Amino acid sequence: MQMEDAELLNLFKEPASREKAFTELVKKYQERLYWHIRRLVVVHDDADDVLQNTLLKVWHGLDQFKGQSQLFTWMYRIATNEALSFLEQRKRKSTEALDDSEELSNQVRASEGFNANQLEWKLQLAIQHLPEKQRVVFNLRYYDEMPYEAMSQLLETSEGALKASYHHAAKKIEDFILNH
Repeated sequence: MQMEDAELLNLFKEPASREKAFTELVKKYQERLYWHIRRLVVVHDDADDVLQNTLLKVWHGLDQFKGQSQLFTWMYRIATNEALSFLEQRKRKSTEALDDSEELSNQVRASEGFNANQLEWKLQLAIQHLPEKQRVVFNLRYYDEMPYEAMSQLLETSEGALKASYHHAAKKIEDFILNH
C-alpha cells in the first residue's frame, strides 16, 4: 500500500527515514513522471536522463516544498521545466537546419514499431508538429487528464489561455491527421 504524500513528507524530514521516504516517493510517481517527460522529449534514453535530473531536483528541493500545491503538481512542474530545458539545449546544440518539430517527428518515425498508417503514430507525429507550449498543454490535458486549474498552477498561465492553447492544438492535430 502506498503512503500518502503528507506521511512521505513527514518521513522525509527525519534524517533516519529520509532515504526510505524518497524511495517510496519515487515508486509512487516515477512512472507517471517518466511518461509525461517521454511525451515531451520522445526518445526513451532522453526521457530517462530528464527523469533522473528531475528526481535529483526533487531530492534537493523537497525540504523547501511549502505545500502550496499538491506534491505531484510540484514534481510535475520540475519535470516539465527539465524537459523543456532539455529540448532547448538540444535545439541550441543542433547543427542541422531542422526545426524542433521536424527533429521530434523524425525521432517518432525512427521509433521501434513505427507504422505511419496507424492512428496512434499519426497522433504522435501530429503532436510533435505543435508549437512547444501547445504540445505541453495538449499532453497534460489529453494524456494526463489534468484539470485546467492544476495546469494553470503548473505552467503559471491563466486557465483561459490554456483552454485556448488546447483548442488550437486539438484543431491542428485533427487537421494533420485528416491531411496526412
